[in-house]
Amino acid sequence: MILVLRALGVGDLATGVPALRALRAAYPGRELALVAPRWLTPLVELVGGVDRQVFADGLGHLGWSGPPPAVAVNLHGRGPQSHRMLAEVRPRRLLAFANAEAGWHDGPPWRAEEHEVDRWCRLLGWYGIAADRTDLALRRPGPGGLPTGVTVVHPGAKAVQRRWPPERFAAVARELAGRGHRVVVTGSPGERGIAGEVARRAGLPADAVLAGATDVGELAALVAHARLVVCGDTGIGHLATAFATPSVLLFGPVPPAWWGPPADRPWHEALWVGPRPAGEGPAVHPALAELDVPAVLAAVDRVTAADRSRTRAVTARLVPLQAAAEPPLATRR
Repeated sequence: MILVLRALGVGDLATGVPALRALRAAYPGRELALVAPRWLTPLVELVGGVDRQVFADGLGHLGWSGPPPAVAVNLHGRGPQSHRMLAEVRPRRLLAFANAEAGWHDGPPWRAEEHEVDRWCRLLGWYGIAADRTDLALRRPGPGGLPTGVTVVHPGAKAVQRRWPPERFAAVARELAGRGHRVVVTGSPGERGIAGEVARRAGLPADAVLAGATDVGELAALVAHARLVVCGDTGIGHLATAFATPSVLLFGPVPPAWWGPPADRPWHEALWVGPRPAGEGPAVHPALAELDVPAVLAAVDRVTAADRSRTRAVTARLVPLQAAAEPPLATRR
């Protein structure tokens, strides 16, 4: 068995997909078990290649009752807690970053300033396992009973300093609704208040507020079939990348060079004004506060234009293939 630790959130799982796929390819005949929170199960199913999920909310005693895994892989962090959590299950081999405090001297050194996708691909590369950092796509779920073609505005984020002001989200939502977008506002149950504020300020109907009304699987389906996503540096932005849904992401204080979408996909754009001194208290970070509504709307125009160009290019490639597949008129029946 291959036991992989990634007991974190939506964005963490999404950025770990290339590494998970690489492990699946490297050990095709072994069972691959992923340690992750139970609530992430709908997303784990969209990754593919994971045979079993072991439930854990963060770090601590794993409660493992099976035989020692052949390989344990720390895709969670630098240690020492995560290293020790895996060491408790007595794996025959551990793949992890070097950490002297955990007594683990194998593996590459940790780099703080590194994109999260590259971090785990580099870890596996150290052990001879090649990973494709561009392999970020998730399986596309069906829409179920959720609306399709909507524009998703997601004003929340776990850290208060990563939240763009709600009045600015509302101004963007109001402008997009005026352009004919069907705007919905999403968030966690704890973010229903800020989502409601954004909807009220934007003049949206009450049923536009979906915060707290979707689980993570339904949120993924909503994004997979959406027209556009506008959000901060949070998990829903990674879902937009995974489903190639056009997106505008507002970053601060963490730069997109660490957590942003791939730079070669112009239908995703991360806005970032550079480092600024952090203020005291829970106020929005100064770097994020400098992003204004016109800048976000201009980015919306760019990503939607890039998405239209991408769609035209795909269509142009498909039409000749379809024509070539048809028999000549003289031979048709």
